[in-house]
Amino acid sequence: MSGGLLVAGTTSDAGKSVLTAGICRWLHRRGVKVAPYKAQNMSNNSAVVVGPDGRGGEIGRAQAMQAAACGLAPDLRFNPVLLKPGSDLASQVVLLGEAVDTVTAGNFRELRPRLAETAYAALAELRAAYDVVICEGAGSPAEINLRAGDYVNMGLARHANLPTIVVGDIDRGGVFASMFGTLALLDPADQALIAGFVINKFRGDLGLLRPGLDMLRQVTGRPTYGVLPWALDLWLDAEDSLAYGRLLGRPAAPRGTDWLDVAVVRLPRISNATDVEALATEPGVRVRLTVEPAELAAADLVVLPGSKSTVADLAWLRQTGLAEAVLAHAAAGRPLLGICGGFQMLARAIHDPVESRQGSVPGLGLLPIEVTFDPRKTVRRSTGTAGDVPVRGYEIHHGYVSHADPALIPLLTCADGSGEGAVLGAVHGTHWHGAFESDGFRRRFLTEVARLAGRTGFTVAPDTAFAAVRERSLDLLGDLVEEHLDTDALWRLVESGPPATLPFIPPGAPGGL
Repeated sequence: MSGGLLVAGTTSDAGKSVLTAGICRWLHRRGVKVAPYKAQNMSNNSAVVVGPDGRGGEIGRAQAMQAAACGLAPDLRFNPVLLKPGSDLASQVVLLGEAVDTVTAGNFRELRPRLAETAYAALAELRAAYDVVICEGAGSPAEINLRAGDYVNMGLARHANLPTIVVGDIDRGGVFASMFGTLALLDPADQALIAGFVINKFRGDLGLLRPGLDMLRQVTGRPTYGVLPWALDLWLDAEDSLAYGRLLGRPAAPRGTDWLDVAVVRLPRISNATDVEALATEPGVRVRLTVEPAELAAADLVVLPGSKSTVADLAWLRQTGLAEAVLAHAAAGRPLLGICGGFQMLARAIHDPVESRQGSVPGLGLLPIEVTFDPRKTVRRSTGTAGDVPVRGYEIHHGYVSHADPALIPLLTCADGSGEGAVLGAVHGTHWHGAFESDGFRRRFLTEVARLAGRTGFTVAPDTAFAAVRERSLDLLGDLVEEHLDTDALWRLVESGPPATLPFIPPGAPGGL
């Protein structure tokens, strides 16, 4: 059996995904055969993986990013259970890449044994195939209402005997209380696996923090393995759109005299918001997520991103006045882009007996197409061209274009010669996610956006390579782990497990959970 480690967190978005990726990159650079793993992910940001049978399947984008940190192609076993929320009460269940069911609070207990069995089997296979598996928890291990039947946090650690470190985000405040409380709400067997802590997003004088680290060790009997500094360049492949600030990344100065302003509508059920990250890597392109109609009016390009609930999010657009702002933007001849669910919203009509079950509803009417939802989900990688420029992307959707005006110009040409997406004046749409990671297509698209928006002083950069930007981000994560964590101590944990002398901190789990 290989070595392993579980990275848990005091909260969601504490830094589990990036710390897991950083440890993976550090081990990979040491020549260790390492793989990432997350038993269950709840996210609408997913990546397409080609399974052993040649069919496409889904895993969380964070695990695809962690696979890249390990120098690996994504594997369905890296995230065996993916829950994709379609509403506040229900999520689609993706099991080993395939959508198999819908889970609600009412039937989760019934489904959980099947999900846990699949997750445990996937981890066992990975541990047999790799020297080390770095596991990521979900939410917090101290969610005491969910501890019974847990297979993602301490339930996983207990099952696989994984030493566990807890990461906390000091930028939120209260990090010491969060770390102590997380430990103190666990039962003795769970606490015996919690080996120590990592502090994330620290800004300031480390000397001022050291007394707190010493006191935390005194009251818990556990060390802090390191303090990771705030790093502004770590914003790619966010686990969830809520992890973004309003402005994506740190936009570099334009190569010409004009900036391009891009407004991305933050839909309630936004999916694969990472599509616009590639645009944000370009000098002179400011990309922000917004729910303000006024910000759409001021933008050069408006983007309607993917949605896990197209019809419901379209209704939200209308309720908030954003639909009127989108229509006004298009009527002024200014560039508009719809991606996947956002593309479907641009249709004249949407026929949906599957996702929303609302039947036929009017779309925004900006493209002469109709969209119909099919129970069968399209999940695949795609290749094609835009003119003479190669484009790669991936598709994850139930809806398809069931009718289109024959004269409508496709945005892309697929490898089989068929058309994909649509262009009508300044309105663009496509079902393809990830297309803007193709450097040539991104440059071509932004050049056209600048022309349509009248930004004659904007010059697209000829040398931005998105894949290189992502690799630099992963290397930065590895550098941060090497420079700021006690990697010798982490390696001892991976090899030998937690120390046998870790003390129990009362009160422990309520009711002895």
